[in-house]
Amino acid sequence: MTTEQKDIITATVPILKENGVMLTKYFYNRMFTHHPELKNLFNLGNQKKEKQQTALALAVLAYAENIANPSVLLPVVDRIGHKHVSLDVRPEQYQVVGTHLIASIGEVLGEAATPAVIDAWTAAYKQLAALMSGHEAGLYSEKIKNEGWSGWRPFKIQRKIVESAEITSFYLYPADGGLVPIHLPGQFISLRVFLPELSLNQVRQYSLSSVPDTRYYRISVKREKGLTLDTNGMISNRLHDHMQVGDIVDLTAPSGNFTLPENVDFPVTFLSGGVGLTPLISMLSNLLQKGTDQPVTWLHGCRGENVHAFRDQIENLASIHENFQHRTFYNEITDEHRADGILEGHLNISGIEGVDFNPDGHYYICGPDVFIQKQFHDLVAAGVNRGNIHFEEFGPQTLALN
Repeated sequence: MTTEQKDIITATVPILKENGVMLTKYFYNRMFTHHPELKNLFNLGNQKKEKQQTALALAVLAYAENIANPSVLLPVVDRIGHKHVSLDVRPEQYQVVGTHLIASIGEVLGEAATPAVIDAWTAAYKQLAALMSGHEAGLYSEKIKNEGWSGWRPFKIQRKIVESAEITSFYLYPADGGLVPIHLPGQFISLRVFLPELSLNQVRQYSLSSVPDTRYYRISVKREKGLTLDTNGMISNRLHDHMQVGDIVDLTAPSGNFTLPENVDFPVTFLSGGVGLTPLISMLSNLLQKGTDQPVTWLHGCRGENVHAFRDQIENLASIHENFQHRTFYNEITDEHRADGILEGHLNISGIEGVDFNPDGHYYICGPDVFIQKQFHDLVAAGVNRGNIHFEEFGPQTLALN
């Protein structure tokens, strides 16, 4: 890109701040009109909630703000790259997206979209697409090198285990009888099923909730409830109500960078809200299985005992590992819960007796957006280094906290 083109991109930042979501909503409508087959790839639940449109708007804005030095966005590129590779996004699809994004800029901005603006954004998008697809090519190569696979692979449901009133675990074994590559605790897979209600395939990404195993992957899915379920609810209910032992689903190989380092030489604290415990139970179990002399703490909050998944597993781990402690919060508790040490209300790190928030420790958070934000800001207020706080946001990335 030329210096003049970069200056033009920078000049459009105020427009993106004010109208970014309007632009991305227009873009997705335009692209789906011309390429309805892409509805099989995109999460229509996130589209309906406008979370995908918001995430794209924020990403485009961040790129425009850093057009002079896109390398500062490499952590974001890596996170998005893992999502794309898990969805089996390919370079040719970047061309489709680029065509409709540039056309949308021209149609939404109208007279403000001068030939110079269109040329600048065309060059900027080509640069971004090359950066993303190049990084993703490396991720695809790593999967194959580590005995994984590229694209979709059929898996058979071997077991369904009810973990709580809302969460059921699915044990997924390769349909070809082969082995699977060891995942990194905290990673996720993409699962593809056909939704008869929409006559479409839909893909969802689920954290792996088991310790690494070459025989199978385990996901633990929360059933979404409500009178008017969006597409996300349709997927969870289909898995719970219609998918039985012996049924086949398609998976991609594990992806994601929300993981522990190979050697943990610092205190670790996990903070989970509701079904956000799924990647953390894998991390915790694996960390304690490998062994560490560092203190390990688990803080979990959920509505109540009936929706508290993996409670017995956590209690068992606490009974055999002296360096592991845990605390649980329920919205409403009984005298029996109090006797068991369960705390009342939403998870609040302030004043938890016997829990030390070491500034040099590392903290891993997963749960709803508002939960992540609260825990992050409370940890910072407690003196924890921002760089030591890691979080996983289910779905498109919309939080910018670090």
